[in-house]
Amino acid sequence: MNSSFRGRSRMADEIKYEYKTVQTVRGTDSLVIAKMQKDGWELVEQAQGMLRSTLDFRRPKKPLPRLLIGTAVGGLVILAIVIGVAAALEDGGESKDESNKPTAATAITEPSATSAPTAARSAAAEVITPQNNPEFAALLKTPDSCDNANPDFATKYKGKTVAFDGSIVHMAPHGDYDTRYDLLLGPGDKGPNTGIGPAFKYEDVNILDLKLTGRNTPATVRAGDKFRFVAEVGEFNAKQCLFALDPVSTETR
Repeated sequence: MNSSFRGRSRMADEIKYEYKTVQTVRGTDSLVIAKMQKDGWELVEQAQGMLRSTLDFRRPKKPLPRLLIGTAVGGLVILAIVIGVAAALEDGGESKDESNKPTAATAITEPSATSAPTAARSAAAEVITPQNNPEFAALLKTPDSCDNANPDFATKYKGKTVAFDGSIVHMAPHGDYDTRYDLLLGPGDKGPNTGIGPAFKYEDVNILDLKLTGRNTPATVRAGDKFRFVAEVGEFNAKQCLFALDPVSTETR
């Protein structure tokens, strides 16, 4: 065995992989595989179920450059020094500005005529929509349900309320129940043909849980129906590429 072959063999042995398992709704396998391969993932195994497919991927781990590690450590040291100096200056300034602080009596005399409108605007701002939140607008246009924007948004806004115009992509009974369902939702009006955005999921809900509102409220729902969904942000399941939501209200469109 020549030295060049042994060198290549040792390099192959030293390759370390990271692994990722993705579950997709059947029919979207090729789109997910293409997206993962574009990001450097290699398809290792594919298993198909009745409604979903399981895809196993791997890709070589990228080693962290030593220079980058040293730079990061140096940056942390500098940041600690800056914070310490700022804290010292702040402490010194507090004693000088103490006399300029408003008293309790002064605060009581402040006008409160605009408090009600301000509270109303604040409550409206708490509902995240594509119009008032650029991150949510971008999330609804992601190329597939496994995009990295999904876990980032779920982590940052978990427990917050979002509202968007969408449709039911898929609907199936939850377990053995006849009146409880798992609903797959998507942005836009294309129902089962939705090709962009997160795979939002309502899990184990009945029709009453949807809190249907609006004109011509239906007695039941089905794939393809279009609504204005208002929901609470839950967790993102990276293995299944499913973004959990809890329904707040569902308005007919």
